[in-house]
Amino acid sequence: MSDNGHDVVVLDQFINPAAVGSGLVIQPVGFEILKKLEIADELLEKGACGYQMLGLETDSGRKVLDVSYGESGGENFGLGIHRSSIFDVLFRSAQQRKVNIEQGSKVVNSTIIEGLRYLELEDGKQIGPFELVVDASGVKSKLSPLRSKDLPFGAIWGTVDWPENTTLKYNQLEQRYRKASNMIGILPIGSLPNENKDKATLFWSIPSNDYNLWCKTDIEKWHAEAEALWPELTPFVRQITEHKQMTMARYSHGQLYKPYAERLVFIGDSAHRASPQLGQGANMALLDAYALSSALEQCSLKQYSLKDALRTYAKARRNHVMVYQAMSWAFTPMYQSHSKVLPLLRDWMLAPMSQIPPVAAILTSLVKGTMVDACKGLGK
Repeated sequence: MSDNGHDVVVLDQFINPAAVGSGLVIQPVGFEILKKLEIADELLEKGACGYQMLGLETDSGRKVLDVSYGESGGENFGLGIHRSSIFDVLFRSAQQRKVNIEQGSKVVNSTIIEGLRYLELEDGKQIGPFELVVDASGVKSKLSPLRSKDLPFGAIWGTVDWPENTTLKYNQLEQRYRKASNMIGILPIGSLPNENKDKATLFWSIPSNDYNLWCKTDIEKWHAEAEALWPELTPFVRQITEHKQMTMARYSHGQLYKPYAERLVFIGDSAHRASPQLGQGANMALLDAYALSSALEQCSLKQYSLKDALRTYAKARRNHVMVYQAMSWAFTPMYQSHSKVLPLLRDWMLAPMSQIPPVAAILTSLVKGTMVDACKGLGK
């Protein structure tokens, strides 16, 4: 937005701005937005290009997930990257654009006074006025009216070194399942800021309510359980020697049909939430930000009102968000649930069908984020 001449103030709740979490995947649809921000090349240097998503049922050895982006080394890929690396590049880009960043500012409420938006901070301070407040504070937003449904399964995530003695490929995300109640995976994510060593994100699916139980479980017992599920992952798993190396992520599902109010608009997880099974979370947030910026610019050129711009933003993103929310809702229980029937449906019907044209191409477009127009009416 600052590129379009707007005065932008970013309120960050941390005293020292930093990323939270482990690795993620930037899909092709999201990478196009990073190109427009002129930071794609920097992120390519820090991330790992993945050209395949592969998942096997560990007991039968059946291939139940196989998505190819295209030829290895080609232009289509999912960029695995650590959150700290993408944050580092985005933060420096914001500083270069002279964006005003207010640190240690945790927003707890907002009000309209004389037609403008004011924000209340945790320390009781009121700041403003603002012509528009963009809520990008995620699932813990104090401003969003979204009431999402908690999902029964989450995952623990940790960052490990990519070992030299592994036969796994550094250009693909791999997962192993036992039915839908057990899942482990490894995602190559490139290197951390100011480092050159190859890293990966290790993730392990568990019921959301079992995290405290896992923390009380002997780490060696967990090693044995994880290695029994996927023996080749031993050199990765053995790097986890303390429970605190793994962070619990709990998931929820829901969306705002109207992601805006008077001089207030919601993007990312404050507007819609889903499990990360399709790897779309970061991409959806990038698309929201792009659509909002484009809608504001488009309506400014046509001398339309701010309310018209927010309506344009919501309309542009509605179909894409609804489709991916529905797909996430449908697919997640097949990979994370206690169901005995859904894994059979996944293994014996959906997996074979996914290899038959045109289903394979549809599945690939689903993962890429291009199944439907991501920003309808705005271009991309």
